[in-house]
Amino acid sequence: MTTGITGALLGVAWVACAVLTLVAALRARRSARARRMARSALGVLYVVFGAVVNATLLATGTDYGAFADASPIPWVRESWALLVAPHQLLWISLLIVFEAALGLLVVSGGRRTVVALAGMIGFHLALMTFGWGFWVWCVPMLVALALLLRAELENRDQGPRPASLRPLTPAVPPAKAGG
Repeated sequence: MTTGITGALLGVAWVACAVLTLVAALRARRSARARRMARSALGVLYVVFGAVVNATLLATGTDYGAFADASPIPWVRESWALLVAPHQLLWISLLIVFEAALGLLVVSGGRRTVVALAGMIGFHLALMTFGWGFWVWCVPMLVALALLLRAELENRDQGPRPASLRPLTPAVPPAKAGG
């Protein structure tokens, strides 16, 4: 996909976001700041280094046709060759929208973050079917995502809730004194 200095810089950016996410996720159960840091790193990873990079590659004519060639699973290679490769504009555009949506949802907090983390876990599990090389990336990311998801679920009832999520309670007038 990308080679030379651009590919190297992109790799460094991905690894930096991944390391930041993993380190923050390790502390996320005890630290709201660590949870925010992990969510921010994931947002940057998915929006900037996922959606924007893929949009740029697609716009500049990058061929995604060989992406699944390293998969050890025949149906993954065959499905990619038959469905995705001939219709790259459609499928990679959907990937871009998916990555951008996950990146924006993960930084938004609350249930949206939980939904985004579940989507990111599914995305990484699917990515592993494209070849053993992806496992080097996906296994540590899955650990980080699972740790962060656990921390988000354990801490979701902590702190103030937006007004739209507060239960509606009827206003009760104060009791009259002496009566």
